[in-house]
Amino acid sequence: MIKVIRSFVKDESGATAIEYGLIAALVALVGVIAFTAVGDTVFDVFDEIAEQLCEGAGGTYTASTSSAAGSCAV
Repeated sequence: MIKVIRSFVKDESGATAIEYGLIAALVALVGVIAFTAVGDTVFDVFDEIAEQLCEGAGGTYTASTSSAAGSCAV
């Protein structure tokens, strides 16, 4: 019985799996934060392009919001 307990205490295979799980969670968290920041920037860039195209065609552009797409009235 003591041999089994010593073997259980010395076994570190579960610790390795937990470490890999924590690393994967950290990588996922960093990815979500990065994609959120980049997503806002990309949204703004496309909105700016749409505005310039609309004004180039002689129209008036209404900016996009998070719930509605922008529109161009020519």
